[in-house]
Amino acid sequence: MKVLLIAMALLATHFVNCQIYFAASAGPQATGVHYVVDHKTQESSYKLGVNAGLQLKIPLEGRLYFAPSIMYNLRGYKVKYSTPPDLPNPEAIDNNTSFHTIELGFLFQHDFKIAPGHFFIRFGPSLDFALLGHEKYNTPTNGLVERAMPFNFANYGHYLASAIVHFGYEFKNKWYVYGHYNYSIGTMDNVDYGDYIGNRAAGISIGYYFGKSKVVL
Repeated sequence: MKVLLIAMALLATHFVNCQIYFAASAGPQATGVHYVVDHKTQESSYKLGVNAGLQLKIPLEGRLYFAPSIMYNLRGYKVKYSTPPDLPNPEAIDNNTSFHTIELGFLFQHDFKIAPGHFFIRFGPSLDFALLGHEKYNTPTNGLVERAMPFNFANYGHYLASAIVHFGYEFKNKWYVYGHYNYSIGTMDNVDYGDYIGNRAAGISIGYYFGKSKVVL
């Protein structure tokens, strides 16, 4: 706890008189899954989703910035089971999901040049909070089943940790564009010793810097 408080104090001291840039971005993304049941990878395919949100760009040192973000994500995946899964049902032969998340990104940005027009790279961890979702799956006995995805300790997990990388270009007129890739660190399956459901996302976004504000503490 003492170390955390010291770190927060150092960050607060550093941000005195810093110029903080505010931005918004949005774009389409392809979302999918790496799905493993009983050590066997299941056949899966991507779905079209979107992400949109707000970012900050806070100078740290030289061309290095702290770039936290809060994003809305529409995610999902399609999977066909060759092995009975834990979720959504051991009898399911496939599943088609769509779910909504709020993602908090704790990223660092490196600008390749100081000039107004330049390439940049962002990287770091994120934490997704799954809010709600919908799934459709087929079983031999009940046919097509449609239901809200159950998020709890015995089903799908509310929290999805990921590693993120962005690569893009900032233009002189405050616009920027970047491609991104999200790689899930954990599993979405909350069942004890359950299947591995690792979400993936790749997309392209366009953003705009609204301006900068001088922070005085």
